[in-house]
Amino acid sequence: MNDYCLSLLEQYDIEVLRTRKGRGAYIIDTPKGPLIFKEYIGPESRAAIQNRLLEQIREAGVVPVELLIPTKEDTFLVKDTDETGYILKTYPEGRELNIGDREECREAVRVLAKLHRNMILQELPEPADQYLSFQEKRYEKGCKELRRVRKYLLQRSQKSDFELSLLHHYGYFQEQADRVLEEWSRYSRLQERDPGAFCHGDYQYHNILLGDRGMIVVNFEKFVGDNQIRDLYLLLRKLLEKSSWSLSLGQELIEAYEQISPLSALSRIDLYYRLAYPEKFRKIVNFYYNSGKAWIPGRNQEKLDKIIEQEKEKQYFLEKVFQV
Repeated sequence: MNDYCLSLLEQYDIEVLRTRKGRGAYIIDTPKGPLIFKEYIGPESRAAIQNRLLEQIREAGVVPVELLIPTKEDTFLVKDTDETGYILKTYPEGRELNIGDREECREAVRVLAKLHRNMILQELPEPADQYLSFQEKRYEKGCKELRRVRKYLLQRSQKSDFELSLLHHYGYFQEQADRVLEEWSRYSRLQERDPGAFCHGDYQYHNILLGDRGMIVVNFEKFVGDNQIRDLYLLLRKLLEKSSWSLSLGQELIEAYEQISPLSALSRIDLYYRLAYPEKFRKIVNFYYNSGKAWIPGRNQEKLDKIIEQEKEKQYFLEKVFQV
């Protein structure tokens, strides 16, 4: 972001006391409290849907969330001369979720279940498909990507220690990805997609704050129409990776969600396949393939070693929780 974009604040009915740079955004101090001004990817229509979701959650009064600030023209997106979009939001104060505190993690899952109950919109503008996520296509793309990178690795005449290690374990994870795609394709035909149900899209500890009013959920910019189990999957995967796939923690978190919103049989199947897909391995491969090959960071090997080390615990977790 550049300082020139701050001139766009003139389009809002706010009194600016001062501005300061935050992480990829500007913090705007006003007499009514701080706001945050940040870049936004997507059209005005998407920002308007985000506002509808946030207003609906606020009106329900069960989960504190950020809010979008409208312009003087009652829109939610402003654009710079280069067509870069920006939004202005409230800036709740609080610390990030402590992933080492089990009770906080359980509460974050309960908050998510309450959030989901209020993230179903009626009368979506057409075409609604622009807000939907198609998981099967995502898995197809991931499997093609894995096959392409493996072919590239095999053709390299000189391989680094990391590349040799990656190749050594490639077959195992490639097989996992292909199996999930094949089975997901059969299962997905049973799903009934509700275009009015939305997910936060990035529900993880960075976006869950603890403030004076309890837990506050922020950064809804990645909202997407999908089975709402998507949000539970993401938070679960992040927390389980940090705890070496702790069986007791995973069970506690799923039970906490179901205290508010019981999972259907199909949703449990959905959750299983999302967790079973080797997403972390795919990310390591993607990062490697799209980075320079002259020098490969040692962090790549550390991440690979970690998922290999945790694989036994992950499979044990999936077997016990989902009785596969």
